[in-house]
Amino acid sequence: MIDFDQVTLTGVGRHYGRRRALHDISFAVRAGEVVALVGPNGAGKSTLLSILSTLVTPTSGQVRYGSHTAASAGAPLRRSIGWLGHDLQLYPELTARENLLFFAELSGVATPGTAVDGALASADLGDRADDLVSSFSRGMRQRLALERALLHDPRLVLLDEPFTGLDRTSTGRLASRLGDLAGQGRLVILATHDVLLPTDLIATAVSLRDGRLAGTQSGRVWATALRAGAQGER
Repeated sequence: MIDFDQVTLTGVGRHYGRRRALHDISFAVRAGEVVALVGPNGAGKSTLLSILSTLVTPTSGQVRYGSHTAASAGAPLRRSIGWLGHDLQLYPELTARENLLFFAELSGVATPGTAVDGALASADLGDRADDLVSSFSRGMRQRLALERALLHDPRLVLLDEPFTGLDRTSTGRLASRLGDLAGQGRLVILATHDVLLPTDLIATAVSLRDGRLAGTQSGRVWATALRAGAQGER
């Protein structure tokens, strides 16, 4: 596993033939920060997360993880990245514990049983550990899936629309957990088009429009603008 305390994007672009999904994206994320990629559907948020996860190679520009690139670091870098996408990657026919044990062993976690017990506690699912995931609510599945993505103790945590479909209680629980991760010195990057997410969680908001960088604001400035816009619509 490779450690780093900053991720820096410089002039990152991604083309699919003539279609330009991303163009000239530059910003940095530091350890202990939660950064939101904000913008409408089709803005390029998921493509950018895929590049950050090393699943997609940029057509132009560069992403550096500390002093490393994906090409120079290879598999050890990927072990430092946790990913939670639209697909929660949970098997509904397995219990919560069975799901976590499977992924812990798949990720090469040294003490999978201990890691799973800790993950169930963090998800507040200890009393449902041996229940089938098919019986879980959306919020419970989301909490379990997040802990699945954290089993190998990654430095960089990437989340694609993590608040979608959650009620207020589940949103608050997830926001609290992400705040804990930032407090542990992790780098957290989440993509969202949901302007109702907990804005006090966000250190920096990176706005994307049509694959381009529309602006970068501190979380406080972004939250103030959101509140002003909401009041203006009433």
